[in-house]
Amino acid sequence: MTPLAERLRPTTLDDYIGQRHLVGEGAVLRRMIDSGHISSFILWGPPGVGKTTLARIIASRLETPFYTLSAVNCGVKDVREIIERAGRNHFFGRQSPILFIDEIHRFSKSQQDSLLAAVETGTITLVGATTENPSFEVIRPLLSRCQVYVLKSLDKECLLELVETAIRKDAILKERRIELKETEALLRYSGGDARKLLNILDLLVNAAPSGSVVIDNNTVSERLQQNPQAYDKGGEMHYDIISAFIKSIRGSDPDAALYWLARMIEGGEDPKFIARRLVISASEDIGLANPNALLLANAAFDAVQKIGWPEGRIPLAEATVYLATSPKSNSSYLGIDAALSLVRKTGNLPVPMHLRNAPTSLMAELGYSDGYIYPHDCPQHFAPQQYLPSELGDTSFWTPADNPQEAKAAERMRNFWEKWRKRYS
Repeated sequence: MTPLAERLRPTTLDDYIGQRHLVGEGAVLRRMIDSGHISSFILWGPPGVGKTTLARIIASRLETPFYTLSAVNCGVKDVREIIERAGRNHFFGRQSPILFIDEIHRFSKSQQDSLLAAVETGTITLVGATTENPSFEVIRPLLSRCQVYVLKSLDKECLLELVETAIRKDAILKERRIELKETEALLRYSGGDARKLLNILDLLVNAAPSGSVVIDNNTVSERLQQNPQAYDKGGEMHYDIISAFIKSIRGSDPDAALYWLARMIEGGEDPKFIARRLVISASEDIGLANPNALLLANAAFDAVQKIGWPEGRIPLAEATVYLATSPKSNSSYLGIDAALSLVRKTGNLPVPMHLRNAPTSLMAELGYSDGYIYPHDCPQHFAPQQYLPSELGDTSFWTPADNPQEAKAAERMRNFWEKWRKRYS
């Protein structure tokens, strides 16, 4: 028997539930579709929110050839064959044939490269679907040729509308007397995923004796017998929860940080991934305000690799609380970004002659290292001289943050440099 989710797959935008910000009256995709011409785009969102369905509706509405590939089971040869067929079906003045690629994030770089020319010339209109952040998974040249539209998990109202529609319109469900007594568990287990919701509803109906079907929280929990945690360590939820985790540490909220840590642990996240992010946070968010944070985060990383689960949760929790309760500074993070920005603007400025090494007599004769002052021969091991390229003069990248550790370092730099330049004043 055809699954309920497939039986109910909408064929028009009027029947499509959710994503009103994209396909509602006057919304961006709706206007593009109504105009009869669309450009290449990528649909990014969690599973079961209508990405594939929306692509099919668009192709049907525009009456254009529609080709589909799954990144799971095709190679570069398949892509080229489809592009060749699409080229034969592309007529001047008509909408280009649509190539829909499901799970485009699984395409290798070479597969994605094979799409570039066809997208650029308009031989095909690419519609990609992905549960992963395209910024990380789609090559930049292809991403620059596509608009990205974000689809959201279905909210309570949309999910309930979907259930009511199924009960009212599906030919099989209409024959049963279905009573929605309670919906909390039904919605919780679905996690905003329309496909999962309809599969659960299908299961409940098929498992019930012929005749009436009563749906309440106990029935749903008994039938499913599974953990309702919504955490896909390979999908968008993975990025959302790690983002919440890091932002809670940055915001000095140890309780929230522990909660998101627990969500990741319970969801089966790779402990090394969590540990790596703690090391990054120690450098990016705590930084010089508490240099011991990086040492502790590294120690937690080592401990997790040595002891594994479930004990590994303890050093991760220790590092999480330590980082969340530490003073914060991003001065080093901002400093290196400022330096990188200037390097990209100014290019390869020459190294001052006195800073160059002179391993040969010829280089010494040419003035390499001439005039360099060895700091360890000077009082306090400090020698004031020009260390930046002369074109940059007195440029400053590091701005000390407002914490005791950096205030002390900044005062030391001021004492060293005040007669030479005012970089730290």
